[in-house]
Amino acid sequence: QVQLVESGGGLVQTGGSLRLSCAASGSFFSIMGWYRQAPGKQRELVATITSGGTTNYAESGKDRFTISRDNAKNTVYLQMNSLKPEDTAVYYCYARLYILLANRDYWGQGTQVTVSS
Repeated sequence: QVQLVESGGGLVQTGGSLRLSCAASGSFFSIMGWYRQAPGKQRELVATITSGGTTNYAESGKDRFTISRDNAKNTVYLQMNSLKPEDTAVYYCYARLYILLANRDYWGQGTQVTVSS
């Protein structure tokens, strides 16, 4: 019963900030992160973070977004600053569970982020 529950999405003006949260349950995940998908586009990487704190960012958000996680709370966060209209998308929490040779990927239900001009 793995579950990833996102929160923190909403409507913000250009230049504003949002902080997304993803609370995981059912397991502890070696890699967690965020992807996003805009209408008519493929789902794309935003950022990932390992349990040890190693981060990876897509170029689009590298200078504006910060991913972090609280292992005690089994929660991953995405701090988004200087938001632009092109950041508008559904943001999905992602988690990878390593089980020997049978790794499993999980996705949250998504949270809408809308950036108005």
